[in-house]
Amino acid sequence: MEGINKIKSVFRNKGLYISLALAFVLLMLFFPNEGKFKYEYQKGRPWMYETLTAPIDFPILKTSAELMRERDEAASKVVPYFIYKEDMLPSQLGELARLQRRYRIPRDIEANIVNSFTAIYNRGVISDDKSLAELNELKNNAGYIIVQKGRKAREELVSGFFTLPKAENYIKAGLRDNFPDIDADSLYTAIKLGDLVVPNLIYDRQTTDLFHKRAVDYISPTKGMFYTGQLIVAQGETVTAEIEQLLDSYRAEYELSLGYSGSLAQLLAGHAILILILLLLICLTLFFTDMDVFVQNNKLNFILLMMLLMFVSTILTRNVSSSYLFMVPFAVFALYMKSFFPSRVVFPVYMISLLPVLLVAENGVELYILNVFAGGVTLVAFSYLNGGWRLFLNALIIFVGLFMVYCAFRLMEINEISDMDNRIILYIFLNALFVVAAYPMVFLFEKIFSLVSVSTLRELSDTNKPLLQELARKAPGTFQHSLQVANLAERAAVAIGADARLVKVGAMYHDIGKLGNPQCFIENQAPGINYHEGLSPQESAKEIIRHVEEGAALAKKYNLPQIVQDFITSHHGHSQTGYFYMQYCNQGGDPAAIADFTYQGTLPTTKEQVVVMMADAVEAASRSLKDYSKESISDLVDKILSQRISDSQLAQADITIKEINIVKAVFKKHLQAIYHARIAYPDKKKDHRREVPVTNETE
Repeated sequence: MEGINKIKSVFRNKGLYISLALAFVLLMLFFPNEGKFKYEYQKGRPWMYETLTAPIDFPILKTSAELMRERDEAASKVVPYFIYKEDMLPSQLGELARLQRRYRIPRDIEANIVNSFTAIYNRGVISDDKSLAELNELKNNAGYIIVQKGRKAREELVSGFFTLPKAENYIKAGLRDNFPDIDADSLYTAIKLGDLVVPNLIYDRQTTDLFHKRAVDYISPTKGMFYTGQLIVAQGETVTAEIEQLLDSYRAEYELSLGYSGSLAQLLAGHAILILILLLLICLTLFFTDMDVFVQNNKLNFILLMMLLMFVSTILTRNVSSSYLFMVPFAVFALYMKSFFPSRVVFPVYMISLLPVLLVAENGVELYILNVFAGGVTLVAFSYLNGGWRLFLNALIIFVGLFMVYCAFRLMEINEISDMDNRIILYIFLNALFVVAAYPMVFLFEKIFSLVSVSTLRELSDTNKPLLQELARKAPGTFQHSLQVANLAERAAVAIGADARLVKVGAMYHDIGKLGNPQCFIENQAPGINYHEGLSPQESAKEIIRHVEEGAALAKKYNLPQIVQDFITSHHGHSQTGYFYMQYCNQGGDPAAIADFTYQGTLPTTKEQVVVMMADAVEAASRSLKDYSKESISDLVDKILSQRISDSQLAQADITIKEINIVKAVFKKHLQAIYHARIAYPDKKKDHRREVPVTNETE
């Protein structure tokens, strides 16, 4: 009956239909208006269709490895471009004349140096450290360069030009041959001739890069033609690398020239059916894993947004380059969902949201399996390694997972592992880094959709938070009670599959309203002091009941999430302050005036709120037990929980009788462990023969 009522509430939720309709429209807008190539194939697998012959003429495309090799070869043949500076020689000869006057160089020696400089600069001086390094970068094995003199440019051997050391040796050799009586090296150094020898062939990187670009761009992407009627592949034949190349070429020509031959309405109808199936799969998954999502529009909208972002990322990236899809961090979307939903919901929803990759990506099967595996690895890794430097360890683990899948597919296609595309490996590495880098976006989604992430719950459960510290200082008894309730409720939540982190936080904050008047509650009263002495039962009940309202106000002041505030308002529901109500009736009061003793909070609606309500009541009542035997504890738990059910406190709660029984069993086991019987230590008998002083063991 409970299940039927829940299903009815789902179908009555108008927000559900609005969200699904909006998601459908957006997915249709981004779905590429193109037909799908009707053949699916993979290298190393048999051709499962009928024998295929070429229905049209089409060019044979080169593989990416062939194009890369030809581009590298063309780039290696690019000749570096240099500009000859004609004004360099007159400038340097003028400097030489100044040196002659300064050092009083003999005229005949000066004339020899001038002739050497003239020969050197007429031929050309090229830098041996920069220009030759550029030649090595360009892999110019031929040793040619282009030299522009004035408006003319021609190819020349680089070995025909002077380098700086070669020019220095040429000048010194001229001095030695014509003036054997002088020390050419000392003279060269003394008058600082080396400062005058500078390159007059200047490397023009911009023009060289232009030649390089043209050489690479002019590489043809095709290699021959395949003509109509020629056999592409026979039925049952294994798809080899050559056959795959022919099929890729045929598909490219089909999509370019033939494309989809049906009507646009027919194409759109196909897209609409696929999108409806995708949304239906999401709804079925949520129906069997967490039906509450259908009545919490913010959660449903978040899941639909994740699916839409994954779809749009696939389409936009594919339009730029199919290979870039290896770089898209799809796994981070699984992390986003994991922050707000249990794992039983996240992974199947993530797998379904990835299905569009199969439809629109060129390597759909490979990308799908790769990212499904990466998503699973990411969810496991972040469950154990979260925060600080460990995030980078997660990135390494994700990369290893991605790389393993990529290697598996490549090993089925290539002969040597060294033939793998290094660019794709780089993209996979960036993918792993982007998963870690994009994770902080979860806090933005948390604010937009009013959700509470695991990180926020972990932070709120820290007892060093200011509000909990204030509770521990002003109301220590309530603080200890809250910790006990949190421990008790957390165990019960785990047992029934509820959100244990949320239950723990809700239990820790459920009684913060007692900060307004701590002494009103017995757990905070000093021995011998009774706050309620002199108050009427109605006044005492009013003071007690007030802590729910004050707790809600305090939670808003400290900006606690709404989902945590709900624990404060629901932990007493519409129950009564039984002690003061009975006191009132025993004093002759009207039993019908029960409203004065009734909490005006909200009834619990979720399993988590029910668990905290039960744990609060059981923990408080357990303190009044005189006998902590197994039977008395069991009777207490049964009585408290049965009373909550009979008083209709769980009328709106999403919890089954089976789950309530499980909670009972957990409570009984936990309380018995806390209040187990202890051994009574016997007194020491007095030894009449010898008096021995007895000391305290702790002294």
